[in-house]
Amino acid sequence: MKLVISTAALFLFFATAAPFYAQHEEGKEQEQQHQQQPAQHQQPAAQQHQQKPAQASRPAQKQQQTYGAAYHGGVQRNGPTYGGVHPSGVPQHQGQVRSGFTQSRASSWNNDHRTWSQRGGYNGYRVPDARFRSYFGHDHFFRISGLPMVFVGGYPRFQYDGYWVTFVDPWPENWNPLWYENDDAYIDYTGDGYYLYDRAHPGIGIAVTIAF
Repeated sequence: MKLVISTAALFLFFATAAPFYAQHEEGKEQEQQHQQQPAQHQQPAAQQHQQKPAQASRPAQKQQQTYGAAYHGGVQRNGPTYGGVHPSGVPQHQGQVRSGFTQSRASSWNNDHRTWSQRGGYNGYRVPDARFRSYFGHDHFFRISGLPMVFVGGYPRFQYDGYWVTFVDPWPENWNPLWYENDDAYIDYTGDGYYLYDRAHPGIGIAVTIAF
């Protein structure tokens, strides 16, 4: 009788435990599969926010070219040959330049011109010494007709090395009428002020003022 009861109890135990064991094993297997799956939504912040592409580097600016040689400074090659914006004058074309130079010609150079000492001394802008040595003097010559020009008060005013140079004297009547187109000129400081010289007529200086 005891043997029958023990056998029945053992059978009942296995019948009850089998479903529980199978359920436990199934849950364990699912947990292992879950751990083996890669984390698909955990991406580094660097991948979530892509950096903007670097801006393309700007092309190097072309070096500004100047008339003839370096001593022409701020005068651009593509600037107007006869003209230039200035509040005290009107841009001139070639015909007007020739007419203006004709009108500013002296009737008698010895009587019409005056030195800076005779004028009471030079009172215009003084070019710094280092710049003067680089762009002025008899070694730095140019053609006036190749520079921007206006006429103020009947006298020529042209732009050179970033400055405006204005005649305050007429030019000698025995010079070639087109000397400003054909001759090399330069600006120098001689004793008492600035003068413009024509290399074809050494020793004769036309008083000029220099300003920005």
